[in-house]
Formats: sequence, structure tokens, C-alpha cells
Amino acid sequence: MAGDPPPLLRNGGFYRLLSVRLVGSFSDGLLQAGLATFILFSPERQPTPLAIAVAFAILLLPYSLISPFAGVFLDRWRRRQVLLYANWARALVVLGVAGLVFAERDGIDLGITVLVALGIGRFVLAGLSASLPHLVPPEQLVPANSISPTAGSIIFGVGAVAGIGLRGALGGGDSGAALLLCLAAAVYVAAGTLALTLRAGQLGPDGDRPADTVAGIAIGLIDGFRSLLGDRPSWRVVVVVLVYRLGFGVLTVVLLLILRHTLHPESDPDAALADFATVAVAVTAGALCAALITTAIVRRTGARLWTTATMVVAGVVTPVALAQLSLVAMLVGGFLIGLAQQAAKIGADSTLQARIDDDHLGRVFSLFDVGINVALVIGAILVAFTVPADGVSMLGFVLLGLLYLATAAWYWFGERRKPAPAAHRTAP
Repeated sequence: MAGDPPPLLRNGGFYRLLSVRLVGSFSDGLLQAGLATFILFSPERQPTPLAIAVAFAILLLPYSLISPFAGVFLDRWRRRQVLLYANWARALVVLGVAGLVFAERDGIDLGITVLVALGIGRFVLAGLSASLPHLVPPEQLVPANSISPTAGSIIFGVGAVAGIGLRGALGGGDSGAALLLCLAAAVYVAAGTLALTLRAGQLGPDGDRPADTVAGIAIGLIDGFRSLLGDRPSWRVVVVVLVYRLGFGVLTVVLLLILRHTLHPESDPDAALADFATVAVAVTAGALCAALITTAIVRRTGARLWTTATMVVAGVVTPVALAQLSLVAMLVGGFLIGLAQQAAKIGADSTLQARIDDDHLGRVFSLFDVGINVALVIGAILVAFTVPADGVSMLGFVLLGLLYLATAAWYWFGERRKPAPAAHRTAP
């Protein structure tokens, strides 16, 4: 009937599953805010480059290492039960994290507990993705896959910002962070409970295809790596993105140190936290701008020229913005860096989708996701052993800019010869 809403908007099962994601994402934001304020922006402790690098590793590596293998178990267990019990288990672990924060424990015991909580979180996200085809027909999967992660990312940001404000309302300091984590645990319980609005077997697995194994996935990832190496334009643009992410890891740690130790008194971590959040908004705005303009620009100039140009911009802007040691310069630089690296990521995704055979595309993207997070952690670790505690290293700023410029030259001149034809794509 004319005027009826699109079918996806009438799909109650999709919205029940989406509610599980959104409530869990809000709690993820609360969790990350509580951890960040305790570890990095607490007046009771002064973060060092190594401590920040370790925090990055704890926050990112579970996502990287667990993601490819989560499907082994999700193909065997009822996914509604996974969403229910994993969220409840995560709530219990986060309560343990809150207890350690309240006791002002910031050693290896906190790191391991946080690792467990985030690992369970990655398992939940994989379960949500695997469940979607059981609620949405094939012709609606593209919009559903656009809505679900985008809305989750937005709500995660809302939760993080809300968490920063709630920490202050709960008394601030370590006790405020601990109470914030208790609130996050309660929201995880709510997310798990929402899964009960779905039928027990509604999310699969159906058992109509053989379940994969850990060994099978490992072999598949190796096969995907070989497929990527077999196409020169694909692996070269992936290298560009990985350089961006390594640089972003460096920039994030340096920014944290400069704001915490140089631009603000060490007794005023809340001001540093507010400025860091402002720069993060600028980076996000740059990424959004890239999403809006990249398609039109690539249509006119080609992906190679646009990607190279953005990396040249990053190479010039990075040392200039950092050397000013001013918030305004960091906001401008953050916007341009966010735009540049998101433009490169869009170009890389498009290149892989166009050139890698569909039978290998999923494995290649799994490797790509792992590489992005590992590169970010490597960048943070490099800072830990090369940058002073206040984050100010003019030589380091220049070297990072030169890395971007050298990569731009390598990418541009290495791709001047006509690439080999793309692999034959099988029909989806």
C-alpha cells in the first residue's frame, strides 16, 4: 500500500535485537568512560606513556584477537542464550572491575579483569551480527547492517559523554569512577534481559551447515592473507591505512600526555579530560566530513590521487599542529587527521570490495580489522619508549610527519604503472 513504512521499520524482531545492541553500547560507553577517567584522568595518579600504551593494548587487542574466532562458538550455542548470559556475565566482571577501582588497584589484576570484560563484549557483538540474518530477509540486510552498527556507535559515544558527566555527579575521583562502573554493570543486566523478548531459537544457529573450527578459521585467515598479497593495489592501500592507524596511536597518546602534563596543571585532570573530549569531537567531525565528500571527489580525481593528497595533508598538518602546543591548533589538526584517515579507509574498503574475490573478501576484511587495531597499539607502544612524559618531542613530531609524506610518495609512485586486472568476483 502506498505510504506504508519500509518493511524494516515494521520488523519487530529487528528492533528487539537492536535494543539489545543499543543498551549494551550505552553501557560500553559508561565502562570506557569509567576506565579512562580512573587510569588517565584521575588526580590520584599521573599517567605515563607506558601506562597509556598498556591501556590501549587492553582496550583494543581483545577486539582484534577474539573477533575472527567468535563464530566457532556462535555456530554451536543458541545465540539468544549467548546474548542473555554473556551480558549478565559481563555485568559480574564489571562489578569486579568496580571493586578494584574502589580499592585503587591499577595493576595487573585490573588489567586482566578488564581484558575479560572486553573479551566478553566482543563475543556479544559477534553474536548480534550473526543473529541479524535470522530476523531480516536478505533484501533488507544492507540497510539493517547500516543502521545497527551506526546507531551502536552513536549510542556508545552518548554513553561515554554521559559517563564523564555522571562520574562528577557521583562524587568524582576514584569513588565516582567505581560507582559509574556499578551503573554500567546494571545496564549490562538490562541489555541481557532484553534478549528474553526474543524466542529461544529465533536467532539460530539452524544447524544446516557444518560448524567451523578454530583450526579452520586460522587456515582461512592465512588463505585471506595470501589472497591480499596476490593483488598489488589492494595490499598497498591496506598498508596506507595501517600507517594512518599507527600514526593515530602515536597522536592519541601524545595528545593525552600534552593535555594532562603540559597544557593543564596536573592537579586539574578534569580540564584535560574536557579538552581531550573536544579534540575527539573534532576528529569525529573530520571523519564524518570524509564520508560526505569522498565519493564525489573520488569520482572526479580517482581514489589514488585523493588518498595520496590526504596523506600529504596529514604529513604537513601533524607536526605543525602539535608544535603549537595549543588547543585551537589541535582541534584543526584533529579535524584534518580525522578526515584524512577516514578518506583512506573508505578508499581501501572500496578497493578491496572491487578487487578481491568474494569468496575471500570476508577473510581479508577480518585480517584488515585485526591489522587496524594492532597498528594502533604498536603506535602507542612506540610512544611509550620514545617520547618524554610530557609528550612534547619536536623531533618526534617531525618524524611522524615525514612518515606520512614518505608513505604518500611510496603509494603514489608505486601505483603509477597500470595495475593487474581485479580478481573475478563471484555473484553474491
